Amino acid sequence: MIEALQFDFMRNALMAGVLVSIACGIIGTYVVINRIVFLSGGIAHAAYGGIGLGYFFKFNPVLGAIIFSLASALGMGMVHRKTRQRADTIIGVMWAIGMALGIIFVDLTEGYKADLMSYLFGSILAVPSSDLLIMLALDIVIILLVMLFYKELLAVSFDETFAAVSGVPVDAIYLMLVSMIALTVVMMMRVVGLIMVIALLTMPAAISGMLVRDMKKMMVLAILLGVLFTTTGLWLSYHLNLTSGATIILVSGFAYLLAMASRPLLRPMWPESGQ
Repeated sequence: MIEALQFDFMRNALMAGVLVSIACGIIGTYVVINRIVFLSGGIAHAAYGGIGLGYFFKFNPVLGAIIFSLASALGMGMVHRKTRQRADTIIGVMWAIGMALGIIFVDLTEGYKADLMSYLFGSILAVPSSDLLIMLALDIVIILLVMLFYKELLAVSFDETFAAVSGVPVDAIYLMLVSMIALTVVMMMRVVGLIMVIALLTMPAAISGMLVRDMKKMMVLAILLGVLFTTTGLWLSYHLNLTSGATIILVSGFAYLLAMASRPLLRPMWPESGQ
């Protein structure tokens, strides 16, 4: 791996893995605890509409994904909060519409779309320095929001009723959380692709939840695991000539299966009823 770091694209890839792991560790913890993996998947796939939008109107597709994923996240978040009975169906429809719009916009765009597949399946080796700056900015936004609203996010995650009685604006905090999920999804799409973002978003947090009980420690451990998985996957893909995004996910998946197999030996983070 050391000799590979002489190349700019490998240094960019390693930095992208670290930046993405920070966001995944923090936001993935909330996704796992709140059990909103399906909602996160809807946001991830709907973000493809923004990719197509960027191609069609000739601006950075990453910026298009930010706009579209935020809009989708707020829409899905409000549906999830207000329409409990059929929320999964409605979110699934919004998920499909977002993907379909992205495909249509790309079809209507003239010219050859060389790197289009990288947004679906990831291309960490092709992450430019400009995207690293966007990732860094999004990391800073996520960290600041979590620091400012940590107590409110904690209350909403574990006891919405108590949080509401205590004066916490539950709906606003929830919508802020899904917005942060949207920003994290945008960061991850160049690393593992929109198809596989949920795996990297949830697996490090799920493993850390088997090892520690404190939420802050869970976030830190999830970040470290994310860095380990992305670095190991990147190293394996480089030496074995494999697709980097898929390799990172396989490394994460094997680690999760190993943790599950060892679960009787591990201290559960939460009581069984709270998982």
